Amino acid sequence: MQSLDLPADDALLTTALTHSSYASEHDVGSNERLEFLGDAVVGLVIAERAYRELQLAEGGLAQVRQATVSEPSLADAARSLGIDERIRLGHGEETSGGRAKDSLLADAYEAVIAALYLDRGLEAARQVVLSSLDARFSTEAAHPGASDVKSRLQEWAEASGLGTPAYEVAGEGLSHAQRFLASVRIGDRIVGTGEGSSKKAAELAAARAAWEGRDA
Repeated sequence: MQSLDLPADDALLTTALTHSSYASEHDVGSNERLEFLGDAVVGLVIAERAYRELQLAEGGLAQVRQATVSEPSLADAARSLGIDERIRLGHGEETSGGRAKDSLLADAYEAVIAALYLDRGLEAARQVVLSSLDARFSTEAAHPGASDVKSRLQEWAEASGLGTPAYEVAGEGLSHAQRFLASVRIGDRIVGTGEGSSKKAAELAAARAAWEGRDA
């Protein structure tokens, strides 16, 4: 978190990093109100970028925004900022693995963005949002709606009694371009393969191939 332009107001940042479980144990304010504001700020920044950069109809813009600000995406951004290490948790939440929970981290990310917005204004908040969500935005912009394919494939496989799809990724650093190869297996059969510049992109490509060939 130190390398990015985050709130200088210690009180605001401390509140943003205070989960409700800690707040209730120590009789202090939690980050829930900041989370409410941060949700709007993050959504605005990503919606504006989508509108300015992508020549898509409303539905496509909405898909890109929704996937970029999804819970797993914001949780990954929180980890990239070190929020998982600095968030204040109550004893029960700490012992139950709260620092690894996507829902908790996504909320904390929004709270930190809200604190930055209140302390330094929209432009400062925009810079952190764009930086921390850039990779996810770029992936979603290249293939609007693509991230939904893993969920669709899992629902179809389980509803068909075939089990849950399992992914394997290999080839870290296959070349200087950092290409990854992924395969998805349902039962004892590999049903799709794909490649990409990240593990997540490779898994999406494999899931897409499996989805498109599911009735073959």
